[in-house]
Amino acid sequence: MKSMYQHEPVMSREVIELLTPIPHGTFVDATVGGGGHSRLLLEVRPDLRVLGIDRDADAVAAARENLAQFGDRVQIVQGGFENLTTIVKQNTEEDIMGILFDLGVSSPQLDRPERGFSYWGEAPLDMRMDSSQELNATTVLNDYTEGELAMIISKNGEERFADRIAARIVANRPMETTADLVNAVQEAIPARFRRHGGNPSRRTFQAIRMEVNRELPSLSAGLDESVHLLAPGGRVLVLAYHSLEDRIVKDRFSRWAGKQEQVVPGLPVEPNPRRSVRLLTRRALRPRASESTSNRRARSARLRGVEKLTVPVGS
Repeated sequence: MKSMYQHEPVMSREVIELLTPIPHGTFVDATVGGGGHSRLLLEVRPDLRVLGIDRDADAVAAARENLAQFGDRVQIVQGGFENLTTIVKQNTEEDIMGILFDLGVSSPQLDRPERGFSYWGEAPLDMRMDSSQELNATTVLNDYTEGELAMIISKNGEERFADRIAARIVANRPMETTADLVNAVQEAIPARFRRHGGNPSRRTFQAIRMEVNRELPSLSAGLDESVHLLAPGGRVLVLAYHSLEDRIVKDRFSRWAGKQEQVVPGLPVEPNPRRSVRLLTRRALRPRASESTSNRRARSARLRGVEKLTVPVGS
């Protein structure tokens, strides 16, 4: 029986072209979802093994089902990529030759109203990728201060009316359903600004979801661990759908390739993998026009990649 968790992998042609040359070893799909990218790679590289990771238990079950035909070449575990090193060391002793991060929320998550990710319809305010964690959208919207909400909506959602939306959320408490949040946003944003740029709730939903799942801190942690896990010749690829995520990826990759020299005042200087990689993508790759037309999720995608050098420059 076909899995109910069906998800069309974004920029699959470009991802597979960048991963096909990696040496023999293990590929880590750090956000395995339904296993779409992993399936394609397993088909073109019969010498590779895949370790798939996902925070979402439904995705873990779907990936196990969808990739079952590859037998012991595949292992799927539940976890967050902020714990990448621990998960990898617990599950394989092979060289890690590829790591893929496909960020953001997936179509199956959006398509299940009870998960609370979508601003269409009415559903509980959940938004957890890992349903076992305690923090959910209801807690964020009802317990955070107005100032904290404004900061989150402004930073994560890049929403110009963040202060107004936060004030309206607090005034409308308790917030119980996704419709409550949609109504608060619509009441806060002036009518003339609601007529353009898509659904006015999109940025606020995105911001709250990113807070619930600690997406930006997890991305930073996962990236920092990924470069240390890679064996020489291995590659890290990231598919980002949000400008904040893409800026984090761009900054990390540039520093690792020795393109920037940044020291944050007041923070300890950690061992830096600078100059230990080469950029595979000077600029972010974007989806082909045909894919953007056929797959809405692909429209905002940006793909970047690096390769671990055999001998770090300057060593």
